[in-house]
Amino acid sequence: MVKRGLRFSSLFHTKFIILLYNEVMKKILVVEDEPAICELLVNYLKNEGYEVASAEDGVSALSLFAKETFDLVILDIMIPKIDGYGVCEVVKKQSDVPVIFLSALGDEQSLLKGYDCMADDYVTKPFSMPVFLRKVRAVLRREDAADTGKSSNLTVYGNISMNADTMEVIAGGKSVELTSREFDLLALLLKHPGRVFTREVLLDMLWDYNAFVDERIVDSHIKNLRHKLGEEGNCIETVRGRGYKVAKEDL
Repeated sequence: MVKRGLRFSSLFHTKFIILLYNEVMKKILVVEDEPAICELLVNYLKNEGYEVASAEDGVSALSLFAKETFDLVILDIMIPKIDGYGVCEVVKKQSDVPVIFLSALGDEQSLLKGYDCMADDYVTKPFSMPVFLRKVRAVLRREDAADTGKSSNLTVYGNISMNADTMEVIAGGKSVELTSREFDLLALLLKHPGRVFTREVLLDMLWDYNAFVDERIVDSHIKNLRHKLGEEGNCIETVRGRGYKVAKEDL
């Protein structure tokens, strides 16, 4: 038991908190073709208490992903054989494993393409390692929260029902597959009908360390939700100049 009066060095305190969080060691796949950067990432992540595997090209990455179970993929975009976008699309089609892009491509088009691939975060090189490690921790924490459920198990709005225990969504009588982030976003909106959520507030609630995240990632996730929900997706309204909401149901 750690008493409040004890003092720790900054490094020890950080590692202590991480070890408490990682009661079961998280496994991370690093996909990076620059040996120096790959080695740096692997060493830092291992030092933080994670189990780490690495690949230098898209084919090797997908082969590893098919054979082993990962909790997070850190993915460069400009990698040989299959680029990062292609790898991300396969990962997201096959699983809900979160993906963080780590790339030298910092232009708007590249960022938007990354978000459209349903990446959970996008970090540009050069980057701050302490900030990056906190992003990793935040993404993994969100995934754990989504797995355990954070409030009531069942949410019903109109023809949409959501089960937090099973991550199942039924819209218009049809099963809908959502990523964990899309699920959290939809659940938040449906549980607060009539309330307008600004992009900034949504980032604060669902994307930790939002100062380093482009607000357009919210727009991309809303677009994906509407598409997947079909006609039922029309319940998500855009409030110009403010954000998004779902209307209060008629009594």
